[in-house]
Amino acid sequence: MLLVFLSSTGFAATAKGKKSAKLEPEYRWAGKINDAFDINKMSDMSDFDPANPVIPKGDTIKIAFINGFSGPAAISGQITFTPVMFAVHDINKRGGIWVDGKKKLIELIQVDHQSKPDVCKKVAERAVLQDKVHILMGTSGAHLMKIISDVGNKYKVLVVNTASPGDEMQNAENFGRYSFMASASTDQIGRGMAYYYGQIRKKEKKFYILCQDYSYGRSIADGFKKGLQQYYPGAQLVGEDYHKLFLTDFAPYIEKIKASGAEVVWTGDWLPDSGNLLKQSRAMGLKIPFANLYMNAPNELNEVGVEGSKGLVHICYHDVFPFFKYPGYDKFFKAWNDQWKKWKTKPFNSPTFEHISEFNGSFAVGPYWLFSVIERARSLDPEKIIQTWEGDTYRFANGRVLKMRACDHKAIQNLTVKEFVPPAEQKVSFTIPPYYWSKQRSAPGPGYNIPAPKVLPLMDQKLDRCKGKSDWGE
Repeated sequence: MLLVFLSSTGFAATAKGKKSAKLEPEYRWAGKINDAFDINKMSDMSDFDPANPVIPKGDTIKIAFINGFSGPAAISGQITFTPVMFAVHDINKRGGIWVDGKKKLIELIQVDHQSKPDVCKKVAERAVLQDKVHILMGTSGAHLMKIISDVGNKYKVLVVNTASPGDEMQNAENFGRYSFMASASTDQIGRGMAYYYGQIRKKEKKFYILCQDYSYGRSIADGFKKGLQQYYPGAQLVGEDYHKLFLTDFAPYIEKIKASGAEVVWTGDWLPDSGNLLKQSRAMGLKIPFANLYMNAPNELNEVGVEGSKGLVHICYHDVFPFFKYPGYDKFFKAWNDQWKKWKTKPFNSPTFEHISEFNGSFAVGPYWLFSVIERARSLDPEKIIQTWEGDTYRFANGRVLKMRACDHKAIQNLTVKEFVPPAEQKVSFTIPPYYWSKQRSAPGPGYNIPAPKVLPLMDQKLDRCKGKSDWGE
């Protein structure tokens, strides 16, 4: 029996000095669970509406969520911000979090960097110096996340990276002890997909890489190449290209892919590039699968239909397989989906926002780890939060377990790979009624666990804090 105490926010944590229950085989590497989301304490979410958020003011826990809410990647801002609002709404309805001797609500502040580096620096500093936020959270784009991290570390404000997996932000050159990377990293993700093709699928052998031409795109491509060497030495890389951000014409690259004889294209592209690449490829007759990290936005998948999205292979760092295997996760899932059916305001009423797992999952379940750490630190003092989070383990609502590596603040975790199949074959993953994700597109069917020990996050031994440690951080 798991011995727990229930905190005021409803998190469940192992009692001090007590041994936690044995972990499932796929999570034995974690050793123990320090805290876990308790579905029984979740609020009634029937009043959650992202178009009409309830934002407390006054003596609050202030979190600045920085992303692009205007400009070429505006949809990325809404996609990432809305699920965080969902988690914040839940905690606030529970009464908030005990910090520094009192219970405080969370004030989530939307900050637009317009996908521009100079604007990003300006608004991050304004959030710290004028809005007096306690936490900076963001963002899509490694180059922009680095700016936010630099600001946080300069002013000793906690930074939580929820949406930018670039490894370089936690290396010796850029590491700051106030920054934490709660997502997976590019090297992990690239190696994870190569592990799937070389150790699980064992079919296609000719691969083409097409990624965005900046540090993130180069890094996720390098991870895939490294993974092929390690886990699939018989594979062949038949082409490799990088394109500028927010490209509108992919035709030259698509023609090169068609001529290469490739059987699979690996891409780390995110919106709007990922959607445009898929739509133009299918329109030009390129039917081979895209192995991807972010080519799973339902609106774009609906545009190419069931056949155009069939065969896509998606890797992620927030889902499990099957999706509802952990007791109670169906309640969490329905709390979002039931509300989505009521939303009338664009873009929230679109298919992209329909399911909390398929596309928005990490941004909904992820913040609870941060809230748990603050609760257990009992303080907004960043030093106390850092002490609590380093080496911490946490179980999310869907059962996933993550461990924060203490020396470089990267999360150790399993990854999940999902093959996209037509609606009639989606029941293998969507195991509750109606037993499919969508009738308009192919979506996750068979899924596979990529074990954390096979994809440990890259560690920079030049970082003083990590010298002499194993990849486990020990």
